[in-house]
Amino acid sequence: MLADRAERYAALPVMAFTHLQPAEPTTLGYRYASYAQDLADTYARFSDALRSLKGKGFKGAVGTSASYAELIGVERLDEFEAALSKELGIGFFDVATQTYPRIQDYRVISLLAELAAILHKMAFDFRILQMPLLGELSEPFGSRQVGSSAMPFKRNPIEAEKIDSLARLVASYPSVAWGDAALSGLERTLDDSANRRVILPEAFLACDELLQSMKNLIEGQSVDETAILRTAQAYAPFAATERVLMALGKKGADRQEAHEHLRDLAMIAWKAVREGKPNPLRQLIQADEFFASRLSSDAIESLFDVDTYIGAAEKRARMVAARIRSLFG
Repeated sequence: MLADRAERYAALPVMAFTHLQPAEPTTLGYRYASYAQDLADTYARFSDALRSLKGKGFKGAVGTSASYAELIGVERLDEFEAALSKELGIGFFDVATQTYPRIQDYRVISLLAELAAILHKMAFDFRILQMPLLGELSEPFGSRQVGSSAMPFKRNPIEAEKIDSLARLVASYPSVAWGDAALSGLERTLDDSANRRVILPEAFLACDELLQSMKNLIEGQSVDETAILRTAQAYAPFAATERVLMALGKKGADRQEAHEHLRDLAMIAWKAVREGKPNPLRQLIQADEFFASRLSSDAIESLFDVDTYIGAAEKRARMVAARIRSLFG
């Protein structure tokens, strides 16, 4: 699904935000591709981890296999474990104590927490982009769905909020697993037993719900291209100042002087945007003698074209989409 969205919106410019402030244009497909790439990389590590899972084996009370040696002879222990490993379809640790090394639990749960972190970021981004001031994305909302019991007009992002809530729960489990691995004294103490009955199944069940919820959210998510354009028209012109500076530099203009002129005009434009007016930065630059004497009006116009200021975003979004399709079909 994310690969489809990365490809579908690979060339659709949207405003990128750093520090939760408008920065420069990116594309919606590139943003989806970043999520998809993280999930694909985690999936690959998870596949490797599952293939390398091992059991304690048949090693007795403290891991020495002493009781089995008494039964079948120490010289046959390796053959004995190899046969049982093949029968059960799982490898065994060469050395274990009363239990398999609990660090294995920590590694697996940490990967689940990594997955939860990626899904949390996705859901958190979607919550921000669904805010009415932006309104660029919306999660599924049924025709009879109630957004708020107190305020009927609201469309609360309940799926995204649920994902973030569950993800934070999964994030707490690795610290418990760390304690189970680090605090098991000598050959084994029993203070890991009770919590493992909780954290192991719950971590997997919570991640299953996270994935299903995100799948439902993405499948029904709507994109408001009008809102995206509105945001871009308000803030993307500020990003063009970098292009203007480079163009002036090629014309031999003093960079510091050009920067000061741009800053003065940008502050005027910013005030206009804050007052709800259209961004006038392009027109201000075109009308300013400092710029007009060095760049033609058409040249300045082209520097403000958002579609040509997305770098390699479209190409890389499509590349990630293709890579994911090759991995998962």
